Amino acid sequence: MGQGDEREVSHRPDRVRADVDSWPTGRLLSVAARVVESRFDEVLNGLGLTHAGLIVLHHLADGPRAQRELATLCKVTDQTMSRTIERLDRSGHVTRTPDTRDRRRTLVGITPTGRDVLTAARRAEQESESLLGAVDDYHHFRRQLITLIAAATTDR
Repeated sequence: MGQGDEREVSHRPDRVRADVDSWPTGRLLSVAARVVESRFDEVLNGLGLTHAGLIVLHHLADGPRAQRELATLCKVTDQTMSRTIERLDRSGHVTRTPDTRDRRRTLVGITPTGRDVLTAARRAEQESESLLGAVDDYHHFRRQLITLIAAATTDR
């Protein structure tokens, strides 16, 4: 099913439900992730953020981190992290300063503006009817997803 097909079918909830009832769970998760991510993109765009930028701000909420540490936490390359931090810096969401203990390292910190946009994005995620209006218990749903991810990524 192409992206255009998904949009057309999405205007007929009864047809969607009848079709997806037969899908394997992996496919359900994949499509749900794409649909939620697409809708959340609109929210983030309105805040001047990307998904990558939001994840970086999340990791900076408790204090500054080295750029390489952020790349590791976000599971991206150093080069990708550098571009994300550059965009966040231009937007005024983060600051970059040399690490006083090791001048080869750059510390990235969240600004008050970055903290405000992080708070707004988190609020929008929980409150947006268009984003997760179909989920009865948002916090329970999150816990289930975290459990699933942890179980699926644990070394056997």
